[in-house]
Amino acid sequence: MYSEKVMDHFMNPRNVGEIEEASGVGTVGNAKCGDIMKVYLKIEEGIIQDAKFKTFGCGAAVATSSMATELVIGKTIEEALKMTNKSVVEALDGLPPVKIHCSLLAEEAVHAALWDYAKKNNIIIEGLEEPKEDVHDHEHTEGAGCCNA
Repeated sequence: MYSEKVMDHFMNPRNVGEIEEASGVGTVGNAKCGDIMKVYLKIEEGIIQDAKFKTFGCGAAVATSSMATELVIGKTIEEALKMTNKSVVEALDGLPPVKIHCSLLAEEAVHAALWDYAKKNNIIIEGLEEPKEDVHDHEHTEGAGCCNA
């Protein structure tokens, strides 16, 4: 069962859409599962002023995208980098174990957008690693934990 917060963020997602001329854009996903997430960040003077997302996936993927954007708006780059999939899950009052991968996708999408921002501005963000091409590369088991399973 999903928590009330998960259902609320799925039924009434926050920050859906695109940011024109975004400071950073990150796209992550898994072609085998079909869950794809794109996060747009507007960053001014080291502060995330706005965050938007577009997600193709299940209700948990939409809810984690929505919550992740809520968690990073108003934060410094360093604070946003500290957002983990666990903090997304906690903010949503939990996720079923089979849907935890959705929170990992949200974390990686934000980090990918920060990576894009760093590349565009020729800066290094301490602790930020290059995004994985496929979030589930090393942990995918066919049919387990996928949005279409």
